[in-house]
Amino acid sequence: MNPPTPAAWTLGDVTVHRIDEVALPPATGAWLLPDATADVVAHEEWLRPHFADADGLLLLDSHSFAFVQGGLRILVDTGIGNGKERANPAWHDLDTDYLRRLDAAGFPPDSVDLVILTHLHADHVGWNTRRVNGAWVPTFPRARYVTARAERAFWAGYDMDEARAQMFRDSVLPVEDAGLLDLVDVPAGGTQIAPGVRLLPTPGHTPGHIAVELSSHGATAVITGDCVHHPVQLAHPAIGACVDIDPVRSEATRRALLASLAGTDTLVLGTHFAPPTAGRVVAHEGADYHLSPVVPSTRR
Repeated sequence: MNPPTPAAWTLGDVTVHRIDEVALPPATGAWLLPDATADVVAHEEWLRPHFADADGLLLLDSHSFAFVQGGLRILVDTGIGNGKERANPAWHDLDTDYLRRLDAAGFPPDSVDLVILTHLHADHVGWNTRRVNGAWVPTFPRARYVTARAERAFWAGYDMDEARAQMFRDSVLPVEDAGLLDLVDVPAGGTQIAPGVRLLPTPGHTPGHIAVELSSHGATAVITGDCVHHPVQLAHPAIGACVDIDPVRSEATRRALLASLAGTDTLVLGTHFAPPTAGRVVAHEGADYHLSPVVPSTRR
């Protein structure tokens, strides 16, 4: 059976495809965002049914985004990956049809020109590589893999536990060893890496975390990475992730980004937002903001 046609949004002349990997287990939200309690979630009725269930559990996904811009075939983040040895049981030794879904969207691995990594966490770099004849090799052999120089520098000096070291061995180092990893300086105002594609500094979750801004014919979108994990953080930007390296900076980054997006027509594409995944940031009485969902479409 062929995988379903991927969800997509049209932005000017650009079609952004969501490449689904796996829905994350219901317990993920309570672990990842411990301050997003059932009472907090229940108060935000707008989160249901898309982003929270009737019991107040947050809904989260793992997916990538793929699009063609400036003549380049671009993928943003690469999910968890198949067959990876991971400490998190929900990520360990997956067997998904991610590559078939990528192909169904028109992005077979050999066609991808650029892979943008918002940061170097296990659930964002997994499909950087795949196992071939017992070795981990780059999944996208023609692509340049791009991340912030500050991100790679931080992990180079970090005292990694074995689980994180394993992730680097199977999903980061093979790309480096193949000469495919490009490190980019990302100044405060961001930097353009392709026509209509800018990297925005969004540090805190990790020191070199970046978001990705797309623009085409006056239309704009931002892919969040993990500076926003879930729409509940729009209503409560002080809610941070248990794995934020710098929680104070993460909150400040999130508040600044949301303030810049509120009331604009910019489409927000959440890297872990459950379907419909996309929306616009709007003011919300009694809270900071909420997300007005934008369902997938090929017209806009």
